[in-house]
Amino acid sequence: MQSKPTTIKEIAKILNLSPSSVSRGLHDHPSIGAVTREKIKQLAKSLNYEPNNAAILFQKGKTYTIGVILPKLSEHFFSIAISAIEDEALKKNYTVIFAQSHDDIEKEVRLVDKMKNQRVDGLIVSISKDTSNFDHFEKLKAFNIPVVFFDRIPPFKNVHYVACSLENATIKAVNFLLKKGHRTIGMINGPTTLFASGERKEGYMQAINFNRLKFDPSLVVNCNLTEQGSIDAANQLINHKRKPTAIVAFNDYIALFLIRYLKKLKIADEIDVVSYANLPLMNYLDYSPIASVEQYPYLQGQKAANILLDLINNPNVENQAFYNTLIESDLIINNKMVD
Repeated sequence: MQSKPTTIKEIAKILNLSPSSVSRGLHDHPSIGAVTREKIKQLAKSLNYEPNNAAILFQKGKTYTIGVILPKLSEHFFSIAISAIEDEALKKNYTVIFAQSHDDIEKEVRLVDKMKNQRVDGLIVSISKDTSNFDHFEKLKAFNIPVVFFDRIPPFKNVHYVACSLENATIKAVNFLLKKGHRTIGMINGPTTLFASGERKEGYMQAINFNRLKFDPSLVVNCNLTEQGSIDAANQLINHKRKPTAIVAFNDYIALFLIRYLKKLKIADEIDVVSYANLPLMNYLDYSPIASVEQYPYLQGQKAANILLDLINNPNVENQAFYNTLIESDLIINNKMVD
């Protein structure tokens, strides 16, 4: 059996020194003579002494860990963001703890509490589709744990966040479809609880109104981001008295559900689809969205991590203005950016 780790007290007893003297000697404190320091280090080495990093970090008031809570780690968008967050954290010698809410608000609340109990120094969050109450994040203020939201963010500005400008991106998407000759354009939007859903709808309305067309609210259908929810929304649009010739889908996954259903109905050639996320796999499908909004997940993750690390390492976090960072999205058609 492996013996227990050697402690400072054991080294002190052997050398007939106080534990505090041994600790200072191990850290090259000038109050301990050079000869004594060398004796302490030599004995510590021979006994395979290892410092208790957890205790040291606790004394410093930091654990050098940050937590990240995402809806789904398996989504390509979030996997890219994860890489960026980890890259930036490692540069500053921080460890990252990842967790997924599975788009479940109750699980999100539990995860926030667990991250707090793990004594993370800060938290990066993309909220669940059903998050409308943010009390579980507000409670972290009492523990001096800063939170930075990204991609899916709360609907107010008195938080730190990084997100893409989806309103402008939607204007580009709808204008693109109008230039292609479409005059009846539907939208399968996300849950109303998501701020991003409101941005998409606002961009849609602006583009329609700017082009002197009448906005029909019944052509914007919300869904719960599941396959069945996407099919139900598609049916509402397909059976609409003004059946759309193009549909803007909430993201590439919703677009895939939609296109597969349209293929099943043998009308995939009749309806153009535009989506968001610009997943690489779309380039390898026979039927895919004709355009997709690039939301730059790596850049979002990178900026979110850097903002959080700034907040952690700034002693005046409470007095700082909120970081509200918007990244301009781009509409990508055949791997080319649209102005």
